[in-house]
Amino acid sequence: MTVVADLALKGQTGMATGANENGFHFRGVEVERDLKIDRWADVRTVREGDLSASGKKLKVSRGIEVGHAFLLGTKYSIALGAKFLDPHGKEQPAVMGCYGIGVTRTLQAVIEVHHDKDGIRWPAAVAPYTVMVVTLDLADAAVKKAADEVIASLEKAGVDYLWDDRDERPGVKFKDADLLGFPWRITLGAKSLAAGGAEIKSRETGAMEVVPSAQVGGWLENRLKG
Repeated sequence: MTVVADLALKGQTGMATGANENGFHFRGVEVERDLKIDRWADVRTVREGDLSASGKKLKVSRGIEVGHAFLLGTKYSIALGAKFLDPHGKEQPAVMGCYGIGVTRTLQAVIEVHHDKDGIRWPAAVAPYTVMVVTLDLADAAVKKAADEVIASLEKAGVDYLWDDRDERPGVKFKDADLLGFPWRITLGAKSLAAGGAEIKSRETGAMEVVPSAQVGGWLENRLKG
C-alpha cells in the first residue's frame, strides 16, 4: 500500500494518532521516524478542478457558518432517564442531538454578503430600519411642512424609519446614509420640492424617483409588498 503524507507533516514530532482501537491513541509520534512515507504531497487543501472520489471535478465556493448541530449521544438521556421502547418492547436511552442558530452571526453574514464600497446594503426583510429620511434646508417652512407629510405617511403605512435631521452638510448625510445602508433613502429639500416632492433612492440599485410628499408611505408600502 502506498502511503502519501501531506507536506505539512514533514518533520513533525510530538504528534498523536489513532491506535486502530476505539478510544485509544498513540502519543509522541514522530512522523518520519514512526511512519513509512512513500510520497510527500500537498493533499490537505482541495483546489478548484481537483477530482473527487467519483472522478468529477470539484468546484470551490465560499460559505458562511451560521449555526451548529451536535450529536449528544445517550450521555444526557441516560442521566435524565429519557427512554423509549424499541420494537421488542425493551427500554432504550434516546439518542439526543441539539442545534443552535447564531442571531448575531447571521446578521454578520448578511452584511458580508450584502455590502459595497460605500457600506452596508440591508435587504428589507432584515434591515434595522426600512427608510432613512434625510432633510435638508429644514429651516425652510416648505421643507418642514413636506417632512411632516412624509413622516405622517410613513407612520400611516407602518413603514419604520430613521430621521436624520442633523445640521450637517448634504454630503455628510448622504455618506452616512449609504454607510448604514437602509433599503431606501428619502431626501427632502428645496431642490426635491422643486422637482415635485421627496426624492426616494434605492440603496440596492441606486435608482431614484420623485414622489409627492404625502404619498411616500403608500409608495413604499407597495414596494415592500411586491
